[in-house]
Amino acid sequence: MDIRVQEAPFDLGVEANAFAARQSGMGAVVTFTGIVRDLGGDLSAMEIEHYPGMTEKALHAIADEAANRWQIGDALILHRHGRLAPDEMIMMVATASRHRADAFQAAEFLMDFLKSRAPFWKKEVTDAGADWVAARTEDEDALTRW
Repeated sequence: MDIRVQEAPFDLGVEANAFAARQSGMGAVVTFTGIVRDLGGDLSAMEIEHYPGMTEKALHAIADEAANRWQIGDALILHRHGRLAPDEMIMMVATASRHRADAFQAAEFLMDFLKSRAPFWKKEVTDAGADWVAARTEDEDALTRW
């Protein structure tokens, strides 16, 4: 399992190709990339904070949980922190398994966890000021299926 929390941008193509190239005997690779959205049209930046060490430990634990629930051979969780502009890539999840259903389900599980439970704190910065992003009901509801 490859877990990375970093400030620097990442190259989706390079990451996806490197992940796929490491897989042997796998029949499926699923990737998902999250992008900073400007829902209100006035977002200048998203500031993401985390506690080094604690965040990585939590991400490793959820990757292990995914590996226990589904037959995956490998997983990648890459999440950025710092100041990100709209349309920048914020995170990437990749899973590999012998069968596509396990890869898709494990990836969705990881994405739902990252959205609702991963120890990241997000602040939206606009011309009017800055506000912390509150938990959304629909993100919490998504966890109930697991």
